[in-house]
Amino acid sequence: MPLAQTAPEPDPEVAREDAHVGTLYARLDALREQTARQLAEVRRTRATGTHQNRFERDAFATLYEDRLSQLWSVENRLCFGRLDLQPGTEDPRRYVGRLGLADERGNQLLVDWRAPAAQDFYQATAAAPRDVVRRRHLLTSGRHVTGVDDEVLVAGDGGRTTGDAALLAAVSAPRTGRMGDIVATIQAEQDRVIRASERGVLVVQGGPGTGKTAVALHRTAYLLYTHRDRLARSGVLLLGPSPVFLRYVEQVLPALGETGVVTMTLGEMFPGVAARGEDSPAAARTKGSLRMVDVLEAAVAARQRVPERAIRFDLDGTRVLLRPEAVASARARARRSRKPHNAARVTFVREVLNTLVTSLARARGVDLGEERDDLLTELRESLDVRREVNLCWMPLTPQKVLAGLYRDPAALERAAPQLSSEQRRSLHREDAAAWSEADVPLLDELAELLGPLEESGGDARRAAEREEQVAYARKVLEEFEASGVGNDLVSAELLADRFSTGGPSGTVAERAAADRTWAYGHVVVDEAQELSPMAWRLVERRCPSRSMTLVGDVAQTSNPAGARSWAQALKPVVDDRWRLEELTVNYRTPARISRVAADVLRTAGIAASPPTPVREGEHDPVAVALAGADDADGVVRVVRRRLGALAEGRLAVIAADPGGPLGSDALRAAVAAALPAGSVAASPDDLDARVSVIDVHRAKGLEFDVVVLVEPAAVLRRPRGANDLYVALTRATQELHVLHAEPLPAGMGSLRR
Repeated sequence: MPLAQTAPEPDPEVAREDAHVGTLYARLDALREQTARQLAEVRRTRATGTHQNRFERDAFATLYEDRLSQLWSVENRLCFGRLDLQPGTEDPRRYVGRLGLADERGNQLLVDWRAPAAQDFYQATAAAPRDVVRRRHLLTSGRHVTGVDDEVLVAGDGGRTTGDAALLAAVSAPRTGRMGDIVATIQAEQDRVIRASERGVLVVQGGPGTGKTAVALHRTAYLLYTHRDRLARSGVLLLGPSPVFLRYVEQVLPALGETGVVTMTLGEMFPGVAARGEDSPAAARTKGSLRMVDVLEAAVAARQRVPERAIRFDLDGTRVLLRPEAVASARARARRSRKPHNAARVTFVREVLNTLVTSLARARGVDLGEERDDLLTELRESLDVRREVNLCWMPLTPQKVLAGLYRDPAALERAAPQLSSEQRRSLHREDAAAWSEADVPLLDELAELLGPLEESGGDARRAAEREEQVAYARKVLEEFEASGVGNDLVSAELLADRFSTGGPSGTVAERAAADRTWAYGHVVVDEAQELSPMAWRLVERRCPSRSMTLVGDVAQTSNPAGARSWAQALKPVVDDRWRLEELTVNYRTPARISRVAADVLRTAGIAASPPTPVREGEHDPVAVALAGADDADGVVRVVRRRLGALAEGRLAVIAADPGGPLGSDALRAAVAAALPAGSVAASPDDLDARVSVIDVHRAKGLEFDVVVLVEPAAVLRRPRGANDLYVALTRATQELHVLHAEPLPAGMGSLRR
């Protein structure tokens, strides 16, 4: 007869922590209910009345909705850690979580991970314990604690010590189609970057797997928490390398309680332009060069024309002449104003009309002082005058100027004599409006040179309007508070921001995204090494304060116009006024795979210090020979076998480019036909299927449990091919399989066959 199974004794520490976490969730539920009641009360307070009354109510209610959204966003892993401090320390036991919670009497129940009181949870070590006796990680499922992971930092304290169990569990977990936050396992060097001063330009250099993207996102949340008053009004921009990358990371900031950050790619930075075109490497390199500044200035100047001969006008029987020297004088005066083209046009037109009105008065023998207004009206209403003045100084848009350059080789040659004939040919295209990402900085540069088509008003008027809006918002807040509705969420300035956009939907993020001239309080750039010199000029204009966080790795640069060093990239932007932080630990890629990637870099002569992996890994990287350059079946066999062995997680097939028999497009179709319906992503932008088939460009920033890399020699032939191959080799968290028909590139000889 088998012996009865005895249930394991419940862990008293786990039970104790489970009870405390239950208390925290109860308080969270109470705050949700309280905020929901306040929201309902706001809506009832002015449910009727004038349109303005309803607008005020809706604008204020939106702020409670934002707070309620924040309270709901922290449901998962609300509390993840505990600090035990030295006896006698104020608040000797601190629980750390996603946001701060206090009970009804104001006693602190949970410390926000961004607060100074939580810093020791990430910074304390056995060598420098900083008053910390014990650091405890809470392992949770839903609202319950399932285990604890203790690190005892002071010798002799006793108790269990399991060290890095929480970190290793996180880095080894199967990957999903979305990046998760690392708030529970932020390491000391990452925390130092996250909490660094927002002033100036901070460059975060980090190799593959160092968590630089996660650090950038958590730093964004930290800055919004620490500098809320300033950044909530001016906004934070997160600039990512691709739309698929932004979708991959889109859940991180909401999970940290922040939903108001503007996220864009470079191709989305010019409102009204969808940059979906592709450039050749030569075109991308030329468009990214700072020589394009002079080219664009010359292109605009060429639209400010002086006629070769005098222009005759017949005005109701009176003939007048507009001589070239008069147009040249008007052009010179307009240029001396230093205003953009469209604004300076006002000066040009005024000078030309002054010349013509004087000639017209003289020809008719009338007194200019008495007849001036009537004569000017006659000139402005003349179709001939308007046409000829426009031909001399046409109102222009950036799209019109740039499309004209691309379409007209002669115009491009006149504007760009400093470019070689090959460079000019790389820019020519018949479909001039098929904008690419590299066109966006050029359009933005032109927008600065041209200015808006119509002046929108002066700074003084805008300042006066802003002052009126703030004063009005202050009165609205006073009325709501007088009616018994509490307010601890918003200042008059923030409420005025709502009023100024015509409705509650006009958040700072929405207004900033639609306004090309918006000045952000802070800009975060991920994969910053990919920005061209022209793109840096665009980013610089978006952040006049130069408060920036730039994260990337110059060993992974794939853009032909991208950075070869941070000093070279930033010299035109901030000279040498930037500071560098380095992330040195690889949390993603096992050492067995990292060594192959490092060998590829070294063989290519690229100087880099690959980060140190935290784990050796269980699987050697493998090389598999294909039958030929069109052996898609060989790829399918490997994918089917590896996916069958993968209980959880995701697999990626990475090809050099979309085209060709072993390109990502052909392989996606072949793999999808061989696997069950729905298991293969239908497009490279689909992140939810278990299998993705993508080119190396789209792989940047992503990670997968298993990577099947197809034809590395083809990757190596791309511009900056060694950098791209390094990227492709470091996407895997568990297994790497390299499939090839061509000989393997140098540096990959250690792959197991």
